[in-house]
Parts: sequence; structure tokens; C-alpha cells
Amino acid sequence: MKKIGIIFHPLKEAAGILARELEQFLGTKGVSAWLCSAWEGEAARALVDDTDLVLSIGGDGTILRAAQAILPRSVPITGINLGNLGFMTELNVDEARDKLSALLAGEGWLDERSLLEVALPATAESPEPRTVHALSDAVIAHGEVARVIRVEASVDGELLTTYKADGVIVSTATGSTGYSLAAGGPILHPQAKEMILMPIAPHLSASYKLVLPSASTIELRVSTLHTAVLTVDGHISTPLPSGTTVTVKRSNNTVRFLRIHPDTSLWGSLEKRLKGKQG
Repeated sequence: MKKIGIIFHPLKEAAGILARELEQFLGTKGVSAWLCSAWEGEAARALVDDTDLVLSIGGDGTILRAAQAILPRSVPITGINLGNLGFMTELNVDEARDKLSALLAGEGWLDERSLLEVALPATAESPEPRTVHALSDAVIAHGEVARVIRVEASVDGELLTTYKADGVIVSTATGSTGYSLAAGGPILHPQAKEMILMPIAPHLSASYKLVLPSASTIELRVSTLHTAVLTVDGHISTPLPSGTTVTVKRSNNTVRFLRIHPDTSLWGSLEKRLKGKQG
């Protein structure tokens, strides 16, 4: 590796300190490095070309922002956990230098994750249609007014149901341990390609959670007296006027994680993290 990017959580002092320490450490190994706040996605995006690896220092939220900065490039990410759970992170602070040396020596394996492609039509607020990607989830929910919304859900052109709920989640396997899990959804193997479709706090309407094939196309049409909100990966937010249809399907792009721990540690690690333990 010749060039490594370091994306860090700007509000965690320890993240900035570790980022600078790793920059110096990489210099001693003959590897150039650049640093960028996870909240400055455009700045990070401009630095990604010719980068061999991105280190994400923070928690899962920092990784989600790093993934957005990298797309559509296939630069792998290695997460260093300073958060509470870190389902997506690979290293803790104490092992960061030793394991990074191993990665520089060519050890490790690639963990490829599916993405959602979320298509938004033109609206008064955003006159051009656009497409965004989600590593974790796309969530349609009520906005500032805490009232249920109606979301007409169709799968592959066929009407499924109309949810009357606080919102609807479409999640990847990666996101199945996030908001989807908190709302009562199932946990998928991280490398699974299927999608989860489920309502949030449904009121007198369908409450089942669906695991849909990777080839499915989901259409969600919003009906509400108040503006709803689409949130992608927890930090990209877009208002949705009543009548807006959002289309979600599996993206052709993927995100890759460079890992050093054996993949057999997945389920044991998952249980520890669900119980709030580190390790």
C-alpha cells in the first residue's frame, strides 16, 4: 500500500489524536496518508483517488459516512472502534497499530457488503431526480409532526400493502443490526444480499417484517397531511411531500471492508456486542 486515507469522528477528541498518531506511524512505514473529518464528505471524496485503504476512526456512524465518501469507488475500509457497539468496525484502539502492520504486509481478507440504490423523483425542493446509496438503510418516517403516515408499498410492480405507521424501513444485511433490529427486525448474515422491508410502530395495519430477494424492486408511495422525511444511512435527509414515490433496489455497487480477524468470529462477536460488551 502506498496511500491510506484516515476519516475520523470530528467530535471525539480521541479520534483526532489517534488519526494523527496513525498518520505518523504510516509515515515510518513509507506510506503516505491524508486525514479528513467524517463530516466533510465532499472534501474526503476529493482525496480518495489512488487511495489503497481508508481507515475509519469512530463508530458505525463514521463508517457509514466514510462509505458515502468512497462511492462509487471500491476502496476498502477498515474501521477502528471508538463507539459503543461497532458492528461494522474491525479493530479496537489497543490493537490498531499491530493489526495495521499486518494489513500493510498483505494479510487480511475482503468482506463485501451489499448496498441499496434509492431513487428519488424531482420535487419542488429538489428539481432534479437523483439517486443515493445506502450501506445500512433507507427510512421513510414522519417529519416534525409526530403523526402516523401512510406508505403504499409495492414489490416488483405488485401492491403489497399500505402501511399506517410512524414509518417504513428498507434495510441491507449490514443495517439489520441497526435501526431495523431496534424496530424488531431480523438479523441477516452481513454478506447476505437480501433486503428487509418493515414498518415502524404500525397502527392497525400490516405489521409483518419481510425479507425480500436481492432482485426485488420496492416502491414506496407516501401519503400524509404533513411532509415526511427520507433518511439514508442516518445522516442524509430529504423531505418527502405527500404523493412522492421512492424506489429502492439492490445496487450494482458494493462496499468492501478489509478485515484481519477470522470471519468465523462473526457470531460470537455479534453476541458480545448485542450485550454491550467490547472485544
